[in-house]
Amino acid sequence: MRSDTPAVKSKIISTPIADPEGIRCTWPGTDQLYVAYHDHEWGVPETNSRALWELLMLEGFQAGLSWITVLRKREAFRAAFDNFDPAKVARYNEADIARLMENPGIIRASAKIAATILGARIFVDMQQEGTNFAAFAWEIAGGKPIQNSGPLPASTPLSETMSKELKQRGFKFVGPTIAYAWMQASGMVNDHAPDCFRREICAKKKLARFS
Repeated sequence: MRSDTPAVKSKIISTPIADPEGIRCTWPGTDQLYVAYHDHEWGVPETNSRALWELLMLEGFQAGLSWITVLRKREAFRAAFDNFDPAKVARYNEADIARLMENPGIIRASAKIAATILGARIFVDMQQEGTNFAAFAWEIAGGKPIQNSGPLPASTPLSETMSKELKQRGFKFVGPTIAYAWMQASGMVNDHAPDCFRREICAKKKLARFS
């Protein structure tokens, strides 16, 4: 398992839940931003297509790095990428790539920037063909959150399938490990520890309508 997994919300919540009943997963450590992310975001089922796409793109930027690096830069990423509006990012050109490569607030990796622009174009193409990105992903995942109670793996047969389907669509930086981390973060898999106070909360979340 890669325990440092992102999730997507409109704004970073930087305050942990005070005095939760029970205990937390151990992976956030004592970093307040990381703990708050665990308490409010990780494992919550996400059914908004734009949010899921943003999360997948950030997972790609995280590849080879620690997630806390991306988490601390997330608002800078959003500002740099027009709040991860796929329609806008899909129109980025060489000048935009040069602009992004000069931005010290984000991870300046040309291959990952290019993959994000390509990912936006794929997202828009899917919309135009009538495919809802969230429904597409959740259908592959089985249509409901998986309540994992065993060891936390780096990847699974399902994440390999998810990776394959995303690659067939043309997405980059979507290997099985990244795909599984994305599934954990977006609540397709509930991987909170059995004694974590968030496990039952996330398990009780109902899937909202795909949007």
